[in-house]
Amino acid sequence: MGEIVGAGLLAHVPTIVLPEADRFELNEGKEITLVTGLRQLREDVFDSDDYDTVVVLDSHWATTVEFVVTAQQRRAGLFTSEELPRGMCRMPYDFPGDPELAHNIARFADKHGTWITAIDDEYLPVYYATTNLWKFLGEGLPDKRWVTIGVCQTGDMEDHLRLGRALADGIAATPGRRVLLIASGALSHTFWPLRELRDHESSDPVHIFTPEAREADYERIAWFKEGRHDKVLDTMDEFWKHKPEARFYHYLMMAGALGEQACVAKARQYGEYENSIGTGQVHLWFDRPAEDWTGTGAPASASPPAPHSRS
Repeated sequence: MGEIVGAGLLAHVPTIVLPEADRFELNEGKEITLVTGLRQLREDVFDSDDYDTVVVLDSHWATTVEFVVTAQQRRAGLFTSEELPRGMCRMPYDFPGDPELAHNIARFADKHGTWITAIDDEYLPVYYATTNLWKFLGEGLPDKRWVTIGVCQTGDMEDHLRLGRALADGIAATPGRRVLLIASGALSHTFWPLRELRDHESSDPVHIFTPEAREADYERIAWFKEGRHDKVLDTMDEFWKHKPEARFYHYLMMAGALGEQACVAKARQYGEYENSIGTGQVHLWFDRPAEDWTGTGAPASASPPAPHSRS
């Protein structure tokens, strides 16, 4: 039986892969802690032998009629971003996939009333919400498998929780798997307009687009540190006013896999809460509680809560 042994809500902003001199120039002569935080997370978690597969819930990959999970034996190539080719240009990536796990996840779609397809097309695009984090957390670890699942742009909160439930069941059905989940994406996510943007490139949170968005981010970070996933989920209507990246679907998929409101895992923060041209960025890592993600010893997807009505 497979299991989820760790999970994180992690930032993937383009600045983390810029040359050090460029990062310092943008950030008033100092390093952004999103970089140092990922380096410490690599040392604390990803350099260990306690897992074999990483599943990235990618806020940049938007599908339309179904959820898609990557099922290639290996993904390798050069990545240039269509969004920022000056900063993310011909970046090499090379990692094994986990077809068995991918197909097992898809197998549980019907049980949870959703649609999931495992795709092994070698030409399937990859996005920097996956590759930027792999550069820090996976590069140089050739035996660690990486799998990506995209958000679905026609789905709502309930759909993404259902994906998470299927993900948990697929992991449990894969013998011996020890999996780390990464919800790759931001908190509040409104960019400064182009003509103002270059005045707000420093990582200082004073540059978050609105004070209200900054406070909403701080509130949720505090709840995550307290293990109060129920508060985060129950206040999504309020948080959507601050336009979290991908409607926070990357986190909702992770929450669905970890027990939703019943999840009691407390966050450890790596680095500081930082600005990225108006958006709120943070690295939060959740260790599995001693009994289980819900503190009861029961599988996270054993008894899913009643469906949510929010969209």
